[in-house]
Parts: sequence; structure tokens; C-alpha cells
Amino acid sequence: MTKSLKKKRAQRIRSRLKKFNTDRYRLSIYKSAKNISAQIIDDKKSITLVSASSLKEKTSGVKKSDISTRIAEILAKKAIEKKITNVYFDRGRYRYHGRIKVFAETLRKNGLVF
Repeated sequence: MTKSLKKKRAQRIRSRLKKFNTDRYRLSIYKSAKNISAQIIDDKKSITLVSASSLKEKTSGVKKSDISTRIAEILAKKAIEKKITNVYFDRGRYRYHGRIKVFAETLRKNGLVF
């Protein structure tokens, strides 16, 4: 898939989500080959409220899905401390399977609603 198609898919998904979710914060996710990061964004003010990334964690010898689970737990804990429970999940250009699915399910288990 070319870069322009990935960008178009991400923009299409994000625009659909923004139409229906005007009163929630956006949970945006990014994954690379080894790392995963996520942030909760207030689109009205254009600021990041909470973020978590696996770049700061020790990840050698750990499965990628376990890294996703750990980062999701950290993000959920930070979000609940700031009294953020309702978000909408912006998966960007990624399919909802594998590490993205594990990440989302862990967030739901830890108290975020989307």
C-alpha cells in the first residue's frame, strides 16, 4: 500500500469519527514494527491530554502483544486519573486486529468506554 493510500485511509476514518463524536476525546494510536504509542487528544483545543509510549519501556525479549497490553494499561491509568472515561478510538490506517485489537480490549478492561 502506498503512502498516499495510507494517508487517505487515515483521513477518511478520522473524518467519519469526528462527525459522530463531538462530545468525546479522540484516542489516536500509532504503531511501528517494534513500538506502539497512543494519546488522548482534545480536538476542540488541539492539545494532547494523556499519552503513553513503548519507547521508554524496556521491550527486549517481550512479545509485541504484551507490549501493547502494558502500554494500554498505563494509558488507561493516566486517563482515569484525569477523569477521562469516554473516548472514541481512532485506529488511523491500521486494521482492527492483532496488536491494535489487544490494545483496545485492554483499554476496555481497564475502564475506558468507546
